[in-house]
Amino acid sequence: METVRVVVADDNLQLRDMVTEYLQEQSGIEVVGAAANGVEALQLVQEREPDVLICDMIMPQMDGYAVLERLQAMKLAKQPGVIALTALGRDDFISRAINLGVNYYMVKPFDFMMLAQRVYEAAGESLKAEAMGARMLGETQKAGGESLEERIANLFLTVGIPAHIKGYQFLREAVRMVIENPDMMSRITKELYPGIAHRFGTTSSKVERAIRHAIEVAWNRGRIEALDEAFGKNVCSLEDKPTNGEFIALVADRLSVERSA
Repeated sequence: METVRVVVADDNLQLRDMVTEYLQEQSGIEVVGAAANGVEALQLVQEREPDVLICDMIMPQMDGYAVLERLQAMKLAKQPGVIALTALGRDDFISRAINLGVNYYMVKPFDFMMLAQRVYEAAGESLKAEAMGARMLGETQKAGGESLEERIANLFLTVGIPAHIKGYQFLREAVRMVIENPDMMSRITKELYPGIAHRFGTTSSKVERAIRHAIEVAWNRGRIEALDEAFGKNVCSLEDKPTNGEFIALVADRLSVERSA
C-alpha cells in the first residue's frame, strides 16, 4: 500500500511541529511539507502533490478559506483531500468549509490519533483507517454494530453535547480512560484530569471547567427525555445536573455494559 503524502499548513509553529512529528511516526504517512501561511500551502500543494492537506482556517497572507477556493479553481493533476483544523466552531464557518470541499473539519484542541485516522480516510486509504481505528481503541470494540468511539459520539450527540466545544473532546477522552481503567473514577483530580490535560497540552483546571461547561450545555438544551432514553433509566431532572464525575461514570458504565453484552 502506498504511503500517504501530507502537507501541514498552520501559522502556529509549535502546533505545526507537533502535528508533523506525530504523523511522521505513523505507519504509512509521510509529511512532505509544512507551511506557515496559505500562500506557502498552495505552493507546496503544487510542488509536492500531496494526498492530503491539513490546513488551518485562520492564517496570515491567505486564510484557509481562500486556499480552498484557489484549490477548487486550480487544474491540478491530483486534488488532495483536505482536513480543516481550526478554533472556529460556529456552524456557518463549518458549512462554508464543507461547501468548499473539506473532507473533515476538526476543532482545536483535537485528538492526534483521530487526526491520523482522518488522514488515512481523506486519502482514501480505507484499510489503513480501519487499522488505525482498531489501534485507537486498543481493539475493535463493538456495541450494537458500532465502535466504542462511535457509541461515545452518538451518545454525546443524543444528549446535546456539540462536538465543536472543548469539553466534548475532554469528556470523550475521560470516558475512554475510565472504561479502560475503572479505578480512575476514584482518582479524578489526581490522575484523570491531569492525564487529559497532558494529552491536549492544557491544564487540569481547564479540563475540569470545559467538561463542566459541556454538561451544562447539554442540560440547558433540556433533553432529559433523550438522556433517559440513552441511558435506559431516569438520570436527573433539569434542576439537578450531575457532577463531572457522575456524568463520566454514567456514560462509562452504560458503554461498559454494552461492550460486555
